[in-house]
Amino acid sequence: MDGAMIRPRPVARLARGMPASDGAGVKLNRVIGTPQLADVDPFLMLDEFRSDDAADYIAGFPDHPHRGFETVTYMLAGRMRHGDNKGHTGRLEAGSVQWMTAGRGIVHSEMPEQENGLMQGFQLWVNLPAKDKMVAPRYQEIPPAEIPVASLPGGVSVKVIAGRVGDAKGPIEGIATDPILLDLAIPAGARVALPLPQGHSAFLYVFDGEAAIGEAATRVPHGSIAVLGEGDGVVVAAPGAATRVLLAAGRPLNEPVARYGPFVMNTADEIRQAILDFQLGRF
Repeated sequence: MDGAMIRPRPVARLARGMPASDGAGVKLNRVIGTPQLADVDPFLMLDEFRSDDAADYIAGFPDHPHRGFETVTYMLAGRMRHGDNKGHTGRLEAGSVQWMTAGRGIVHSEMPEQENGLMQGFQLWVNLPAKDKMVAPRYQEIPPAEIPVASLPGGVSVKVIAGRVGDAKGPIEGIATDPILLDLAIPAGARVALPLPQGHSAFLYVFDGEAAIGEAATRVPHGSIAVLGEGDGVVVAAPGAATRVLLAAGRPLNEPVARYGPFVMNTADEIRQAILDFQLGRF
């Protein structure tokens, strides 16, 4: 789609990630879920992990609970092993995606299957509407070969995890917030224009190079997130060197959010119930 055919969304807000640690001490760059950017409804958290020092990731994420939302793990490099108390097991390798709907409760672990080398990827938390917070847990694991890649003019390639780009339809389906999740690789000097549903919240995170976004060509440097304003599409260019961008969009829920660690509900009472249910082994 040509950029002249859409109303490109401007950059409404720019933010940078901040160092964080989670699990048993895994070092992260937290992009959403910080004092600077608490959320982008329905997205609650975005963590980037990237290190070739095993000390930064080797302890992994031992057994821990979740309730009331969904976790998305997208691996770019390295290997992780998933296991949970519902009987799901899986091996996350470079290019694979895990979309886990925690619903009413699940206990899982994500542990490295390597002792050296680069470990890189993302974990995104996606909220569930109040009516779906207590659904049965669900697990979708997608190997790299099942994630389609759309080849666009200018040498741009788009891995389509959720949503659609041209004839390429992402394998993730049945998600309440109708999400779009794309990995864009844009060669130096190229640009791409993509439609986005009006009313969806949207953000881009630049994890390689630098991007220029919208008609104003707002520069978004490496390691920064651009929250997009209103419009029915997005235009992204690589003004200098090649760039790589994670693009996410989802239908906002506009509901109260009550958060406590690995639980995301709508009220404080529901959080207290989640803690009690976990303590009593009801997950």
